[in-house]
Amino acid sequence: MEQAFKTVGKPVRKKDAMQLLLGKPAYVDDITPANALVVKVLRSPHAHAWIEGIKKDTALKVPGIVGIYTYEDVPQKRFTMAGQTYPEPSPYDRLLLDQRVRFVGDAVAIVAGETEKAVDKALRMIKVQYQVLEPVLDFRTAKDNPILVHPEDNWKALCEVGADNRRNLCASEESGDGDVDAVFADCEEIVEHSYHVKACQQAMMETFRTYTEIDRYGRLHVISSTQIVFHCRRIIANALDIPKSMVRVEKPRIGGGFGAKQTVVAEVYPAFVTWKTKRPAKMIYSRKECQTAGSPRHEMEVHVKLGASKEGKIRALELYTLSNTGAYGEHGPTTVGLSGHKSIPLYTGGLEAHRFRYDVVYTNVQSAGAYRGYGATQGLFALESAVNELAERLHMDPLKLREKNIVREGMVMPAYYGETANACALDRCIARCRELFHWEEKAPVRDMGNGKVRTAGVALAMQGSCISGLDVGSATVKLGDEGFYNLIIGAADMGTGCDTILAQMAAECLECPVEEIQVFGADTDASPYDSGSYASSTTYITGKAVETACEELKGNLCKIAAGMMGCADTDVEFTGDGVRRLDGSGFVTRSEIAQKSMAFNQIPAQTTATHTSPVSPPPYMVGMVEIELDKETGKVEVLDYTAVVDCGTPVNPNLARIQTEGGLVQGIGMALYENVTYQPSGKISENSLMQYKIPTRLDMGHLQVEFESSYEPTGPFGAKSIGEIVINTPAPALAHAIYKATGVWHRTLPITPEKILMGLEDE
Repeated sequence: MEQAFKTVGKPVRKKDAMQLLLGKPAYVDDITPANALVVKVLRSPHAHAWIEGIKKDTALKVPGIVGIYTYEDVPQKRFTMAGQTYPEPSPYDRLLLDQRVRFVGDAVAIVAGETEKAVDKALRMIKVQYQVLEPVLDFRTAKDNPILVHPEDNWKALCEVGADNRRNLCASEESGDGDVDAVFADCEEIVEHSYHVKACQQAMMETFRTYTEIDRYGRLHVISSTQIVFHCRRIIANALDIPKSMVRVEKPRIGGGFGAKQTVVAEVYPAFVTWKTKRPAKMIYSRKECQTAGSPRHEMEVHVKLGASKEGKIRALELYTLSNTGAYGEHGPTTVGLSGHKSIPLYTGGLEAHRFRYDVVYTNVQSAGAYRGYGATQGLFALESAVNELAERLHMDPLKLREKNIVREGMVMPAYYGETANACALDRCIARCRELFHWEEKAPVRDMGNGKVRTAGVALAMQGSCISGLDVGSATVKLGDEGFYNLIIGAADMGTGCDTILAQMAAECLECPVEEIQVFGADTDASPYDSGSYASSTTYITGKAVETACEELKGNLCKIAAGMMGCADTDVEFTGDGVRRLDGSGFVTRSEIAQKSMAFNQIPAQTTATHTSPVSPPPYMVGMVEIELDKETGKVEVLDYTAVVDCGTPVNPNLARIQTEGGLVQGIGMALYENVTYQPSGKISENSLMQYKIPTRLDMGHLQVEFESSYEPTGPFGAKSIGEIVINTPAPALAHAIYKATGVWHRTLPITPEKILMGLEDE
């Protein structure tokens, strides 16, 4: 049941707000020594090649150069850079440095020196002899191609995901429910198309960066901008082939991640240098490296077949997703599933049958990774576009069409692992968004009389709140001197505000001001184990661990206080300020309990709780966009974007609103501006933010965000997630509005002015 909260649900200021606003040291480069060795990587100019020889003698003579390392110097034990729970579904297909290079930008040599100038000079002087091989650049031709991206014998997949390196397959699977073919045969309307989403970049402000040193115990100490300290520890140990006990990883503030930093992109290189030289080292990626050797969204082509009645009942759905993992398999087997499992269940209402198939293929392009939305973004662009096309064909309001078919509270979702929608306000989200946006007024196409037209589009979305049956969150809460609390977590706040919202939950449980909760995280030596900040799991999973730890701590504090007052712990109650006897005859403050806990005491004044969940309750969202389209130039201006989100209980409405606005901007950028094109050589053309266009606040028009609360019984204080769902509605909503303005469906992103002006229909 919903209830009134004192701290949860309030717009509390972020814990780190003032430090960041005042420009105090916070990020990796701020808090680590400036005299560390500079580490950079020499990168391949070829999409596919075999290194026949590397001449480094001259480069080693450059004053200040400490070491140049090649494939001959590194362990020959394959690993994955994907930050996932062991055993990772992503194949073990990487070496620190390999004799075979697999994309333009792949690592060839590691150079370490005293100064950046020396390292840059040495990089220019290394001579590499390549045997250039034919690459696989088109992911549509990769499966069973005679050219193999990973022909090596020591490639291995730890999990059964349908991977086969001899077929260029990183993953493959089929699932479904009902007799799809029979239902399609009986449908009066069929919509069938393919939709293409390119490998968009996260473009976070802080590039990949890591500092490494040997600590006073001879262990490798890593300070990195990472979302996954515990997974990072395992990956570095695997890459260096050293015991995991010899690695400690911590993260400071993170200047944005959006999933990019769920992959260990930069960490292994300075770690290798420090382990070899026993000297501190630091690597900072340039923006060019982020654009060409990072971990972008998986390029996917999603084929949708939708069957419906003339009355608009969606009876059958079939999705086939072809995903391009690039040169390595990071997150390849896991992103692809979301394209179907987090799109098809939206239409559970009348669905009689569904089928979902996918293949994930290796190619000789930049390796993909995790990016907010994690595959659901691509699937929802495809499915929501198809639903909008059905509405146009039936001459039906797309909101009314959806109201006939959407999942509603209490429904079982066969396409979502058979889970039940325990908390679902999607119907209320549609109604509220219609009202806020003034849908009836803005949806019709209006000629503005100056070559411009205005109209609107709509889309729905869902996501998850964790990886069900897998993710683990933990929290330690302890009472300190004078009665304040320490909250120690292993989740990573990457600007999302999780330090703050978890502190709000602790304050709610412990009945104290949020200022009395001091948050620390994340550090593999000091934090309790947490899978990390990804899969939208922090609020839902780690939040529940915080709630449990606080309840256990209150019980312990009552026991300590009862001993102080000479009574049984059943005779006392926790009051927030302290503990009092139920009969009113005694009271001890938190400060007094803290003092007692440190003298002749054997009851812990700290507790650690761990939580996991067999389910992953979906958040839901509705997005509506109004555009003005210039028919003379093809330019699209976003005038208004209204979004209504069901994330259960919004723990901090201000932070939830900022999350939503940020996700909308990223989604709009993906739909209209952000393009990735490959030259015939396999080189990416958009290697800086001059070429790779991301939107600014001035490109956005009016953003309006509201929440329709539901109460998720398995979540902390009724909360579900919000981090990823918010990026998913802009692309299909904009494609819908552009169709209404021009009569052309665009099925490949981005939808640029050139495409619109030329009236090119994407197939």
